[in-house]
Amino acid sequence: MKRILVRYTVKPDRVAENEELVRAVYTALHELEPADFRYATFQLEDGVTFVHLASIDGEDGHNPLPGLPAFQAFQKDIADRLDEGPFAGEVREIGSFNFSNG
Repeated sequence: MKRILVRYTVKPDRVAENEELVRAVYTALHELEPADFRYATFQLEDGVTFVHLASIDGEDGHNPLPGLPAFQAFQKDIADRLDEGPFAGEVREIGSFNFSNG
C-alpha cells in the first residue's frame, strides 16, 4: 500500500481554474473506476491551499492518474497557477477512523 500527499498554494486569481481542473480529474476517475485506488482533494480554509491524498492499494502499485488526459491537463502549466509548492511525499498512516466514509 502506498499513500501520497501533495500540498500546494494557488494564486488567488487562479483558484476557480484549479478547482475546474481538479473536478475534471474526478470525472475521469468516475468513468475509469480504477480498482485499488482512492483519491481525495481538500481545500483549506484560506481558500488557496489544496491538499491531495492518493492511496494505491494494489500489489502492482499502479497509479492511474498520469495516464488520464484530465490529469495531464491539470499538470500542464501548473507552475503558472501556483504561489507555493507543490510539495509531495509518501505518507504512512498512523491511524484513522471512518476516514473514507464521508
